[in-house]
Amino acid sequence: MGYSVNKLASELLAAAEPTPSTRLPLSSMDRIAGIRLMIDLILVFENGLQPAKAIRAALSRALVLYFPVAGRIVEPIPGEAEVDCTGDGVWFVEASVDCSLKDVNNLERPLLLPREDLIPYAPPDCVALLVQVTEFRCGGFAVGIRFNHTMFDGIGVAQFTKAVAELARGHACPLVKPVWCREAIPSPPNLSRRHAPSPPGIHFETSVFDISSDQINALKNQFCRETGQKCSTFDVVTAMLWQCRTRAISLDPHADMHLGCAANTRHLLRGLLPQEGFYGNCVYPMGIKANAKTISGSSPVEVIELIRAAKTRMPAMFLDWMMGYTDDDPYEMPLEYGTLVVSDWSRVGFSEVNYGWGEPIHVVPLNDDHNFIPSCIYLQPSKPKQGVRLMTRCVQKEHLPAFTEEMKQFVHN
Repeated sequence: MGYSVNKLASELLAAAEPTPSTRLPLSSMDRIAGIRLMIDLILVFENGLQPAKAIRAALSRALVLYFPVAGRIVEPIPGEAEVDCTGDGVWFVEASVDCSLKDVNNLERPLLLPREDLIPYAPPDCVALLVQVTEFRCGGFAVGIRFNHTMFDGIGVAQFTKAVAELARGHACPLVKPVWCREAIPSPPNLSRRHAPSPPGIHFETSVFDISSDQINALKNQFCRETGQKCSTFDVVTAMLWQCRTRAISLDPHADMHLGCAANTRHLLRGLLPQEGFYGNCVYPMGIKANAKTISGSSPVEVIELIRAAKTRMPAMFLDWMMGYTDDDPYEMPLEYGTLVVSDWSRVGFSEVNYGWGEPIHVVPLNDDHNFIPSCIYLQPSKPKQGVRLMTRCVQKEHLPAFTEEMKQFVHN
């Protein structure tokens, strides 16, 4: 193997036109301690024509409308982070590698190129966004993205990335106009201002599982037969994952198993936020708790019902928290092995990014160094597969064989 990526040029890329110089407040949700971190991902594309040049120009144009992204996150008062719209720019890297995507298995897991070669790095001065375009000998390319979670949530950074792609495709302006509007989100009185959690030193193994549409539909149909109700793909996949993991790690039957799901709450703030365009954090961690015996011993339908009941309760719980009617801090998930946090990236928009040569063949999250909580990200599988891809970092090495065995019954090979 031994291919090495050549980082040809790196720069601070500023907006294509002058932009306002101001300070903008971040919302209470942007300032939650647990999200003060960088998130890494790669979008892999089969072919392109001078993609680095096209993306660089489009990125510079996108920063005119998204000018806060070219600023710097500052904290003049501890816990009161805001954006200083300096116009300094985002970090942009142009790179190439002397191999084809096929030579490195299309950057499927496990990666055959070092992640450091595919992701941009810059001096740490609170840059909100870093982008690297790596061109392959076959004409394919990869876009490595590092984003500061304080600036965006997943839907927000996907909206920005799609805006860049639309400009690269020749649109005069992005199809969705960005809206800042952070000050419209209420500040709950009991908001967590503690620092981001420090890793407890547990190493979670990374695994990828592709769940077929057939298997998902079979469970949906079973649920419908037994309850007379419909359930979603998310309900089915989350129930199956939670049950498989709980059985595999075999904690005490009375141990509490916590499930946290990152729920988009834009629709619950409709009176405060515009219908589209908001790119800040707007995620609430829906929490469910049950003991290990219940999760392991129940039928899939019963576990799905637990998840659906939590989804039904979520809007009222979110609004109670927003208005300060509850003392609970939903963001304080127990940092222990019995906890599992899931994030659904399959519908946030990364799979729809098209710079002019088609959508990505797949999306690769790269947060292997975030070891403070067991987690799973839901993705679309590599084309042409249908269903859901799970990228899990939720079991220690000793439990990986049992977890893989449990998952096998749901995996479409």
